[in-house]
Amino acid sequence: MFSAVDPIPMTQLVNLLGKDYVVWDKSAEIFFKRPAKETLYAHVTYDLNEVNRIKDKIASQHEIEIVKTTALTNEAGDKVYCEVKKTIYVADKAFYKKKLAKRRVNS
Repeated sequence: MFSAVDPIPMTQLVNLLGKDYVVWDKSAEIFFKRPAKETLYAHVTYDLNEVNRIKDKIASQHEIEIVKTTALTNEAGDKVYCEVKKTIYVADKAFYKKKLAKRRVNS
C-alpha cells in the first residue's frame, strides 16, 4: 500500500511549484487501519490555496517542511484502509544552493 503512493505527493509538488524550488521527501509514516481485500484508491491533491501558502512561506522563511496525508480507501471512499503521512522539504532553490555551498566550506 505504501509503495503505491510513496512518490506521488513529492512528485506532484515538484511539478506544481516549478524549477525555482527544491523539493524532496524527508520522511514518511504509514498507518495500517485494516487488511485490504479489494482495490484501493488514493487521491493526492494540492489546491491552489495550498500551493500559494507554500510559496508564501518559502518567500519569508526560505525553507519549510510540510506534511501531506494520503488515505487509501475503498471505491466509495467510506472505508480507510491505510493512511500515509509524508514529510516533504521545500526550499527556494537559490537559498538551498547557498546553504549547500556554506556546508562545503565548513566541512
